[in-house]
Amino acid sequence: MRILFYDCFAGISGDMNLGALLDLGVDPDKLRQGLSLLGLDEAYELRIERGVKQGIVGTQVVVSLTEAAQPERSLADIESLIGQSDLSEPVKVKSLTVFRALAEAEGKAHGCSGEAVHFHEVGAVDALVDVVGGVICIEELMPDALWVSEVELGGGFAECAHGRLPVPAPAVAELVRGFSVRRGGMPFEATTPTGAALLRGMGAQSRTGGAFVPERTGYGLGSRDAETPNALRVWLGAAADYETGIREAFVTETNIDDMNPEWFAFVEEKLFEAGASDVYRTPIVMKKGRMAALLSVLAPDAQTLQKVQDVLLTHTTTLGLRSYAVKKMAAPRRETLTATPFGLVRVKWSVRDNKVFGKPEYEDCRRIATERGLTLHEVYREIGCFSQLAGED
Repeated sequence: MRILFYDCFAGISGDMNLGALLDLGVDPDKLRQGLSLLGLDEAYELRIERGVKQGIVGTQVVVSLTEAAQPERSLADIESLIGQSDLSEPVKVKSLTVFRALAEAEGKAHGCSGEAVHFHEVGAVDALVDVVGGVICIEELMPDALWVSEVELGGGFAECAHGRLPVPAPAVAELVRGFSVRRGGMPFEATTPTGAALLRGMGAQSRTGGAFVPERTGYGLGSRDAETPNALRVWLGAAADYETGIREAFVTETNIDDMNPEWFAFVEEKLFEAGASDVYRTPIVMKKGRMAALLSVLAPDAQTLQKVQDVLLTHTTTLGLRSYAVKKMAAPRRETLTATPFGLVRVKWSVRDNKVFGKPEYEDCRRIATERGLTLHEVYREIGCFSQLAGED
């Protein structure tokens, strides 16, 4: 499983995130091309520079605005701007998820709905660049999951459009709910609302332990100075070389007979965004002969279980849930980027009878078929089946 791991030892901000992902290997031209689809090129200048923070070499991204006055944008304004752009659908959906998370947090902090929030710094061009640019970069890396370490929030006070607020600002405090955090390691706001919203909206999972095999490392440099380097470290790697074993997971489920069937696809998207490992429906017959669906969700841990339960109670018509622990057996497996006639493709490898078998990732094959006008059968046939003796490269 491909993991993008955020090591937030000095917090996270939108520009530090961009710098770290570029330092990890994302092509700056890909970022610029994607951002140009917002139609805001004349409103800002994007500078990408190499720099050093207390001996750590990394990438710093600076967004310079061409106009000092920035318009206040509501959530509806941002949804319109992103929705009408030519960005890819996944980038649109995930960018809007981040902004909605931010709007809900701001609204809760100030006693109003997310739709009623008028963004100040957040709705400005630099925030749009940070959020949409961050999603573009993450999509380029194609991770299966985002993990995040303990998050440093900082200390002192932060100046914002609402005045002088204690760190963490109320919106940040709301956004980091459920994450492992600490305070006081930096004498300023180390984690900004935009940085926290990116973690929340992209479905990052708080991980303070567990096996991880890093393959690449990137550093995004901030603009502040302190005893601790003002930098964000990100790793791209795998959860383990061959992830295996029997572990505990959780299933939560509910019977639904009174919901518009069209809603299930939307609910399933929300469940996966919340971190569900699997979502499936089973046709059942309930009392009085009513046709219904048993909606089952597999969660990898107790923290994710709470998140998916919140989704079910919020976005479906159910009034109750059943939950229970299960033992999940995982066959020995890993994932690599493998060279094929179509370029690099993610391949899942599994060990059986001292042989390693590989299966190309469906989403990569679907993308290739769409881009090249081929059938899935043609793509799979050309890529072929992979097999090798265990232990061979």
